[in-house]
Amino acid sequence: MKIFNLSMECYPVAKVGGLADVVGALPKYLNKIEGVEASVIMPWYNKPFVHNHEFEVVFDGRIHQSVHMFQVQVMKEKSQSLGFDLYLVKIPGLLDRDNPYGYWDESQQFLAFQHGVLHWLSAMQIRPDILHCHDYHTGLVPFMIENCPEFNFLKGVKTIGTIHNGEYQGQMRWDMANYMPWFYGEQWGLLDWAGYINPLATMIKCCHAFNAVSDGYMHELFQSFRGLESLVQQEGAKAYGIINGIDTEVWDPKTDAFLDFNFTKENAFEGKRKNKKSLCEEYGLNPELPLFSFIGRFAGEKGADLLPEIVRKSIQETNGSLNIIILGSGEKYIENHLAELSSTFSNFALDLGYKEHLSHKIYASSDFLLMPSRVEPCGLNQMYAMRYGTVPIVRYIGGLRDTVEDISTGGSGINFGSATANDTVAAMHRALHIYHEPGLMEKLVQSNMNFNFSWENSAQKYLELYKR
Repeated sequence: MKIFNLSMECYPVAKVGGLADVVGALPKYLNKIEGVEASVIMPWYNKPFVHNHEFEVVFDGRIHQSVHMFQVQVMKEKSQSLGFDLYLVKIPGLLDRDNPYGYWDESQQFLAFQHGVLHWLSAMQIRPDILHCHDYHTGLVPFMIENCPEFNFLKGVKTIGTIHNGEYQGQMRWDMANYMPWFYGEQWGLLDWAGYINPLATMIKCCHAFNAVSDGYMHELFQSFRGLESLVQQEGAKAYGIINGIDTEVWDPKTDAFLDFNFTKENAFEGKRKNKKSLCEEYGLNPELPLFSFIGRFAGEKGADLLPEIVRKSIQETNGSLNIIILGSGEKYIENHLAELSSTFSNFALDLGYKEHLSHKIYASSDFLLMPSRVEPCGLNQMYAMRYGTVPIVRYIGGLRDTVEDISTGGSGINFGSATANDTVAAMHRALHIYHEPGLMEKLVQSNMNFNFSWENSAQKYLELYKR
């Protein structure tokens, strides 16, 4: 079975969020299954990975967007160093930039990527069994292969659409249709939602099956989907929930090269203590205090706007008997507010930006991880945390509901109900009681490291969906 994953991100080539981790791991684990050949197709970026690996040009062609003609080059990584074939699509002027997102013409970029991929596959007569489209950036592919004559060779190829985050749908004005390959005009309704072209809605309408990245999130989309509730209800017969996994080869405290001290389940409590001491010394924190952490984007859906109040309230209410470290970036007003607090409280450390190596260190060092999310389709951070023996404190929503059971019902985490600073801090107070209970914290560390969130299980479920 030949599967192409189409995505704007893939770790370690280019990463903004969890999408990259999923796309960088799923095909690797699929390829461990006999008879499966999974690959990734993504845009070319001006990134270290691209410059540090050898590529060969496997296609050189042209596409039209409106009145413009663009060169399309497809490059294949020679060594298969990621465990799968990696193809990069380079379109000078559109897909040759530093980062995946944040450009004024990104709708045109995403259209060009999808057009370029299908042009290459059609021109080279490459017909996969499955085109797996990740998020709205590739959501028009299922429509294009059925309704654009240019891609008649691909007509009938099965398509799967994965919703990593339904908050982002790619909505654009209808004049952007001029940048698409020519399609049968009578099929315009497949593109339309509420008077706009909506790529995520189009994906749901046109793909053969679609899934969300957890059962919990799939159920939530039926009730709350930023205007697409009726659509997902209508198309519900082809809806599935498949929880993400984590790459246990990358995320392994026994071998993780980013850690100052590696450890296993057998010596986890001591190993975490050593890493915590090292991290606290680096940031001027007291290693004898419990360490709470947050890692992620400073966005409303992550509850990041609550962080300043969580920091202030928790430190004041406990008389400073805890440490907090935050790693992330995003909304500037959140960054600025947290920066002010870091100069006010000596037991609060802030590191702005995306730093993969530091995230590994924080997972290994922390006692507790905070996830006060308003929306969490799956969540990977809680899985990374548990893999490293850290206790997750999570809002009971989406994929967090599927992966973190509260300690009061036999689980190894702490749940709370509302995305508010008060509920989060109340959960932190519970955590402090656990931390100071003799033997209980060590038991939770061991318990969390026993969970198996490997992609092996999730990859098998995707394979079953492909076959179905």
